Amino acid sequence: MSVSSTSSKSSFLDRYQQYLGEFVYGGIDGSVTTFAVVAGAVGAGLDSAIIIILGFANLLADGFSMSVGAYLSTKSELDNYDKHWKIEARNIEQFPEQEKERLQQIYRDKGFGESQINNIVETITSNHELWVDTKMKEGLCMMPEQKSPVAMGGVTYLSFVLIGLIPLMVYVWDYIWGFPADLFMASCVLTSLGFIFIGFLKTYVTETSAIKGIIETLTLGAIAAIVAYVVGDVLEKIIIG
Repeated sequence: MSVSSTSSKSSFLDRYQQYLGEFVYGGIDGSVTTFAVVAGAVGAGLDSAIIIILGFANLLADGFSMSVGAYLSTKSELDNYDKHWKIEARNIEQFPEQEKERLQQIYRDKGFGESQINNIVETITSNHELWVDTKMKEGLCMMPEQKSPVAMGGVTYLSFVLIGLIPLMVYVWDYIWGFPADLFMASCVLTSLGFIFIGFLKTYVTETSAIKGIIETLTLGAIAAIVAYVVGDVLEKIIIG
């Protein structure tokens, strides 16, 4: 493989790997919340058709809500960076000497010698955009957001729906063609496989043990399902009797 093709593959992976975290957390939320709805409905003794309705309503509505939140969060970070960038650019235009002195002090605090500072500052201040970018990074500790708000929202919604659909699959299958086995047990098995998959992916984001990531995700899903099942069962007995 040539150096150029290796570099292209690496840049491709770097470009899309930054969205992996959003895919993982969207998938976790999707599977946990949908499975909780299924477990709660089963605990309440609801019909399969009702479980499908509640499950899909939760899946699509909550997924959209999460995607909007991811979009607005990323958009806010971009807007905040742009706002401060414009402020720094205006300060440099209006008070160049004071801003140059502040830049010198930044590198002085880092331990550079005066001759080095002068060379660095002269190089930076000769380019207006570089000057502003350096002030943003070194002075305000702010870096430009590389992620697209639209992509963040889209990835969140996609993962939420794809992984969150798993607990409902057997109920949809049963509604259309019939299913010979215990529906809730089959849903538990499929959802556990989904948790294992998303827990494994999570280890790439957190850079932790695969076993630890899988166990954490499985435990989270199990707790959510148990709580939902118990609440559904208790409310069914209280309300319906």
